[in-house]
Amino acid sequence: MLKQLSGMDSLFLYAESHRAPLEVGCLQIYDPSTSPNGTVRFKEILATFQSRLGRCDIFRQKLVEVPFSLDHPYWVEEDDFDLEYHVRHISLPKPGDWGQLMAQIARLQARQLDHSRPLWMAHIIEGLDNVPGIPPGCFAMFMKFHHSAIDGVTGQDVTAIMHDQEPYQPDASSYQPSMGPRLDGEPGAWNLLARTPLNTMVNSTKLGFGFLRALPAIVRIGLTLAEKTRTPIPVTVFNEGRVSPNRVIDGRFFDLSEFRAIRTAITGTKVNDVALTVVGGALRRYLDAKDALPEDTLVVACPVNLGTEYDAVAGRGNLLIMMTAELHTEIADPVERLRAVHDSTQDAKDWIERFNAASITQTLMNLPAPVAKNFYPLVTALALYSEKLLLNTMVTNVAVKHAPLYFAGAKLIRALATGPVIDQSGIFHTVFSFDGKLSIGFTACREMLPDPQFYADCIQESFDELKQATIGKQRTAKKKKARKKKRATASKKVIPAKAAG
Repeated sequence: MLKQLSGMDSLFLYAESHRAPLEVGCLQIYDPSTSPNGTVRFKEILATFQSRLGRCDIFRQKLVEVPFSLDHPYWVEEDDFDLEYHVRHISLPKPGDWGQLMAQIARLQARQLDHSRPLWMAHIIEGLDNVPGIPPGCFAMFMKFHHSAIDGVTGQDVTAIMHDQEPYQPDASSYQPSMGPRLDGEPGAWNLLARTPLNTMVNSTKLGFGFLRALPAIVRIGLTLAEKTRTPIPVTVFNEGRVSPNRVIDGRFFDLSEFRAIRTAITGTKVNDVALTVVGGALRRYLDAKDALPEDTLVVACPVNLGTEYDAVAGRGNLLIMMTAELHTEIADPVERLRAVHDSTQDAKDWIERFNAASITQTLMNLPAPVAKNFYPLVTALALYSEKLLLNTMVTNVAVKHAPLYFAGAKLIRALATGPVIDQSGIFHTVFSFDGKLSIGFTACREMLPDPQFYADCIQESFDELKQATIGKQRTAKKKKARKKKRATASKKVIPAKAAG
C-alpha cells in the first residue's frame, strides 16, 4: 500500500547532506539475567524483532522517489525484506569499556542509512566487560532511524512495541530467515506521476488558504520583531560553519527523582527546565574552560510534538514545531539560571500560542515538492553565507513508560539517545527518561568537540552544582533544624535530685 510522506517528513530528506544525515537513535543496555533462562541468544533477538514487525509500518517500509522529484516521495513495503540486514551482531574488543562503546556508537551514528532499504538499523553489541555500573554479561542495542520516518511520539510508540512489561523467553525456533517477496511489487513511474497533479493542486490549495489564515499572525510577528531589538545570538566553537561527517557521543545518567526534587525546590519549574539548566551549565563550564564563553546567552531550540499517541499508532509521520529559548549561560548561579530558563521557556510557549506558530509551520509544509526540495537547502546555504545564527544547540526530551521494560526477556537498565547535528549547530543534546531514570546525552561534530569525555564531565558537574544549590541546601537546612531542636529538647530535660539517704 502506498503512503506519501508529508511535507514535514520530506523536509528531513531535502535538508540533509552526506555530512549531516538527519537520523536519530538510541543506545539501550540490557541485563539478560532477568530472562527465564538467564541468557539471551542472538536468534532469540531476531525472533523478537520478527514477532514485532507487523505492529509498526516503519520496519518494512522503504522510500520510492517520484520521477524528477515532481512530488514528495512515498513509503512502500519492501519487496523482499531481509531482517538480518537490519539487525546485526557485533562485539567490543577487550577491555570493553565505556569509551570503546561510545566510539562504536559514534561510528554507527555517522554511517548514513541506505535509502534503498527501510530506513532503520539495529546493532546488538556484546563485550561490555568493563563498563562501570553494568553487571557482567549485559548487552547493548543501538537502534537508529531516519528522522523522516520517526519523531518523539512515534519513537515512544516503537519503544512500546519492542518491549514487554514482563520478562519472557522468546521462541528462537519461530524465526524464519526470509519472509518472502510481496506479490504486488513496487509501483511504476507512471503510477506515481499520475498522482502528482492532484497532490500538487491539493497542496497548493492548502498552502494558499493556510497562508491567508496565518497572515494576521505573520503580521503580528513582524511588528513584534520590529519593535524588539534582540541581541544577536553569539557564535561558539559549535557554530562555526559546516559540520564534518565524523561524530562523538557521550552522556551521563541520573535518577529522575532528583530532577523532580530540584523542580519541586524551585516553585513553578518543570523537569525540562531543570534539564535545560544542566545543559546550559555544562556549555558554560566547557566554553569557560576554553576561554571562549560569550558574554550573551546561548539559545536552544527544542522540538515540540503536536501529535498524540493515537497519531503514532495510526502511522502518521512527523508533526512538530521548534521552540527557541535562552539557556542563560551568562548566569553563574545555578538557581538563578534555572529561574531564568523557566521564564524563557514560558515566554516561548506563550509566543507559540499567541502567534499560532504551529499553523504557520504547517502551512510551510504544503510547499510543492519541486519548490521545497530546493528551498530548504537554499535557506541553509544562505544562513551559512550570512553567518547569522538561529540557535546554538538543540535539546530534545523523550519520556517513555515509567515502568520496567524488557526486550527478549532482558531488562532495560540504561538508555542514551542520539540525534542529528547540522551546519552551524554542531552539538545536539538528548534527554531520555524511563522507569525512574534519566540520561542527558549529546551527539557532536568531532572536529568541533574533540574531547567528549570532558564535556560529559561538565554535564555531571553542572548537575551536581544545581543539586547542591537546591535540594542539597534543603537537606542541610533540615539537618541543622533537627540538631537545633535536639539541643533545645536536651536543655529542657530536668535532672532528678538524688533521694535522701
